[in-house]
Amino acid sequence: MGKVIVVTSGKGGVGKTTSTAALGAALAQRNEKVVVVDFDVGLRNLDLVMGAERRVVYDLINVIQGDAKLTQALIRDKRLETLFLLPASQTRDKDNLTAEGVERVINDLKRYFDWIICDSPAGIERGATLAMRHADVAVVVTNPEVSSVRDSDRIIGLLDAKTAKAERGERMEKHLLLTRYDANRAERGDMLKVDDVLEILSIPLLGIVPESMDVLRASNIGAPVTLAESRSAAAMAYFDAARRLAGETLPVTIPEEKRNLFGKIFGRRAA
Repeated sequence: MGKVIVVTSGKGGVGKTTSTAALGAALAQRNEKVVVVDFDVGLRNLDLVMGAERRVVYDLINVIQGDAKLTQALIRDKRLETLFLLPASQTRDKDNLTAEGVERVINDLKRYFDWIICDSPAGIERGATLAMRHADVAVVVTNPEVSSVRDSDRIIGLLDAKTAKAERGERMEKHLLLTRYDANRAERGDMLKVDDVLEILSIPLLGIVPESMDVLRASNIGAPVTLAESRSAAAMAYFDAARRLAGETLPVTIPEEKRNLFGKIFGRRAA
């Protein structure tokens, strides 16, 4: 049975969709069978980042409502044989997502894929809570700024209260993915330092993705950064994060800092 990951945050614009695509492509390059699922009904951006917007015929809502089979809605990536996309609908609203329908689709996906990565909409409304409901692991995406960290703290509370795991009395495995980090700005006090974010959120660190134009360039051409700019610092951070999700123990280093200035090396293992 596949493992379900929700990529979530409280604040919009922190990099959930680009992170979903990058992690999905990184795991698929390990010859694992991966599907990325867009839960942002009404907006739908994951298909753009994956370069599949013109190939969308059926979507998640069509499958939930029985208008299409799951196999009809899944889109295979043109570059990676083991990477698939299940897009969201642009013409429906989040009320079309039903708890029963989402559970059925997730259970079906778990039979065919090693990894099901759910791209959650921002906030705490219906789409977000349904995206996290059946997750085995949560990746909380946060920028190093106070408002983003505060909103992520709220999401951590929901993960511990409103998921199927929480209802069964089980611990939700949560990891922090810190995006758009600039060590020089952090040193000047223009953004929070890594230690500050970890102290506030108190969850294991999955990775630190540096501020990089490579991520934007990759998104603009419709490709995950781990495919389009695979040698970039941002891509390498996502590759390492994917390895940690798969259970490897790797040290997390702070981007752009000199080696002799590393105050702490954070090593975490996905449980």
